[in-house]
Amino acid sequence: MPLLADYAITPDVFDVTSYSNDEVCTARLETIREAMLTEGLVRDLRDGQWRSLFGSGNRAWHRRGMELVKKLATQGRLIQHRPVLPDSPRDNQSWCAEALETHASRPFSGGVIVTETVKAVYANEPLVSRIDRLSSAPWWAARSSSVQLSRTLADYQKHLDPVLRCSNSIMFIDPHLDPMKKGYGQFGALLALSGGREPVPTIEIHRVYYEGSGPDRKSPMDDDKSYFERRFRDELASPLRTAGLRAEVFVWDDFHDRFLISNLIGISLPNGFDTGGRYQDTRWTRLGRDDRDDIQREFDPSSNRRKLHGRFNIP
Repeated sequence: MPLLADYAITPDVFDVTSYSNDEVCTARLETIREAMLTEGLVRDLRDGQWRSLFGSGNRAWHRRGMELVKKLATQGRLIQHRPVLPDSPRDNQSWCAEALETHASRPFSGGVIVTETVKAVYANEPLVSRIDRLSSAPWWAARSSSVQLSRTLADYQKHLDPVLRCSNSIMFIDPHLDPMKKGYGQFGALLALSGGREPVPTIEIHRVYYEGSGPDRKSPMDDDKSYFERRFRDELASPLRTAGLRAEVFVWDDFHDRFLISNLIGISLPNGFDTGGRYQDTRWTRLGRDDRDDIQREFDPSSNRRKLHGRFNIP
């Protein structure tokens, strides 16, 4: 299961009258709150009609539920999905039907979270699970803070697709990232997953100013200030332009660890973004929010925590 998964939630989950009392509703919402705000995306069905439901006062929406919807929107975790059924949903069951129909065009990496009443209608549908029995749903139990994958473009695309497709800001942090080197030759194709949408996401690429290590370490920028700028432009300008994207590259004095940082998630990638190499498998780990935010600040030029040797835009 990807480190960032997507879900649909039927409106009754947020309705106090769906539960025996207010306290039970509070407890059920707490079971999904942290997961949704750290590792989840929620489908805003029918181009935002789902979210608009909570602006009306014709149902007993729980205060904690409204707080969760607001935070999901603020964090960019509500992802609009076009209508798929001919008619707008009229009740909780038809919202579940709408959610399931979206699975045909873009399969869920998570599932649909409902209450007991809706689950009774979809008793034999494994994608649908009661909020009070989520632990028995295979797709919920499969959640993990780490994932093992092969160092191939296909696996990178599979696990990063929701991150690159939905994030508003993305930082690729890899000290030796060089699109002209064999291991990074497919990096442009990975970047392209972020394109084809509005608004265009902010993309940053961070690397060090030197090449090699130990006695083989060289500093090509000493003799040629535009050394890395040419290499990045020559290889990435075309795929970025085709995808309607642009990126800013930052060249730093030194760092070692590799990360992908976005407004939705932080991921530690021990081998960075190169494919192949001596070891064919790798393991990625999802960072906590505090670590993610600290790394983002660390690579902000205004923080002065590192020496910046250069920065340029592509294309």
